[in-house]
Amino acid sequence: MEPQYSNMLQFKPIADAVDESISYIESRKNHTINPLKTRWTKFNKVCAGGIEPGMVFTVAGSSGSGKSSFVNTLETDLIDLNPGEDVIVLSISFEMLSYRQVTRKISNKLRRTTTELYSGEEDLSDDDFQKVKNVSQRIKNYPIYYVDTPGTVEEIESTIKYFHKNIAKGRWLVIILDHVLLVEGFDERKTIVDLQKMFIRCKKLFRTSIIQISQMNRNIESPERFNNPSLHYPMRSDLAASDAVYQASDFIIVLSRPELQNIISYGPNHLPVQGKVYLHFLKIRDVGEPCILQFDNNLKYGDLIETAPLNNELKD
Repeated sequence: MEPQYSNMLQFKPIADAVDESISYIESRKNHTINPLKTRWTKFNKVCAGGIEPGMVFTVAGSSGSGKSSFVNTLETDLIDLNPGEDVIVLSISFEMLSYRQVTRKISNKLRRTTTELYSGEEDLSDDDFQKVKNVSQRIKNYPIYYVDTPGTVEEIESTIKYFHKNIAKGRWLVIILDHVLLVEGFDERKTIVDLQKMFIRCKKLFRTSIIQISQMNRNIESPERFNNPSLHYPMRSDLAASDAVYQASDFIIVLSRPELQNIISYGPNHLPVQGKVYLHFLKIRDVGEPCILQFDNNLKYGDLIETAPLNNELKD
C-alpha cells in the first residue's frame, strides 16, 4: 500500500526558480517593478533603489532616537513619492494612538512642532489652525489604515491576511509595526521569535513589504560603551531578541543620536555629534555591505536632512 504524505511541503525544480529570478531581473530592468523611493537618496542607494516587495525592514534605536518619527515620515513618503505605484499601508501602532501619528504628519508638512500644534492659542493663531485643517483634509485621502488595539502574533497575522485579501486586493501592501516589544504574549522572547516567523510568512504574500520598529538593549547606554569609542556604534547583539530579529530581517537600520549620550566625538572615526543622526545599516541582504549614513537632525518635524557624503559612508 502506498504511504500517505498528507503533511508534505511543496517543492519545485530549480528551473522554476531560475525562471522567477530572470523574470524579476527583467522586471527591474524594464521598470515594470520599481522599489518604493524615499526622500533620502542615500537611503535608496543602499536599499537597491528603495523599499522592495518581499522584504522585512527593521528600524531600531534607543528610546528618544527618533525611530518612530522616521518611520512615520517614511509611511507617507512611500505614497507621496511613488505616484505610479498603487500603495496601501496597514500601520499597526501599539505605542502611539493614531491621531498622534497624524499630528506628526501635520507637523512634518507645516514645519510646526507637535508642541506648537498642541499649545493652544499661545503659538497657534486662527490662521495657523486653518492651515492645519487644510492639510488634514489632504491627509484624510491617504490610503493608510491604523490598528491601535494591541494584540497577539496570531491576531496580527489574521489581521494582515484579512487586510491583504479583502482591502489591499492586489495593491502594494506596506505593513508597519510599532513596535516589536509591545506585541502581547506571556513570554517576551518567544513572542518576538514567533512574530519574526510570522513576518517571514507574510512577506511572501503578493506585493507585501514589512517595516517593523524594534528597541535596543539597555547595555548600549552603559558607561563602558560611552567611554570606549570603539564600542559607540550599535552592534547586532544590541538588538532586543537579536538572533530572531536579525535572521528574519532583510535590512536592519539603527538610528543613533550620539549627542543624547553626551558623546563628544562619535566612534573610532571621530564623527561629528552636534545636530547629527546616524543610520547604521547592520544588515543588507544580497545587495551590499553594512554601512553608516550621516544626516542632519530635523526630527522635531519628523525629518532627516541629507548631508554631503562622508569618506566612510557606504562602509562600516
